[in-house]
Amino acid sequence: MSLVFVASYLIPLLGLIILKKIRFIKNFQTESIKERKLPIALMTIVFYFLGNSLITIPNLRDLGFLFYTTSLGLFIIYILYNFKIKASVHLLSFGICIGFFMVLSRYYAQSFTITIIVTILLSGLLASARLNLKKHTTREIYIGFFIGVFSSFSLNYFL
Repeated sequence: MSLVFVASYLIPLLGLIILKKIRFIKNFQTESIKERKLPIALMTIVFYFLGNSLITIPNLRDLGFLFYTTSLGLFIIYILYNFKIKASVHLLSFGICIGFFMVLSRYYAQSFTITIIVTILLSGLLASARLNLKKHTTREIYIGFFIGVFSSFSLNYFL
């Protein structure tokens, strides 16, 4: 679990601090697409390698799948940046979470309905907050959310 903490929290935090120090980003909000590209690319790579590390451990295979899914979602968002389309990374993560539990529910023939419902409610609250703060448009929120769900289902289909 320390590997997950370092790769998913400390590396991104240190990366943003370095990018701010060299003035690649103005602040930690990374509001423009130009400022978001490099951090998203770095996280895509970090999560891909983290997925590679975890997928080989039998008890952590599902967690490896989750990081592969996150890497795929971030990669799709990075591609959209090249078309000047911004998407909510916050809602991407909630979409991935919902899709992940739907896939697990099917794979293990076990119900995660309560978890999925609570996550949907929390994603609605987060979407409302992002809209209220004027950080995203409705379109950007939907794009991020549905890329997350799509990533989970598509990766499940191919893996």
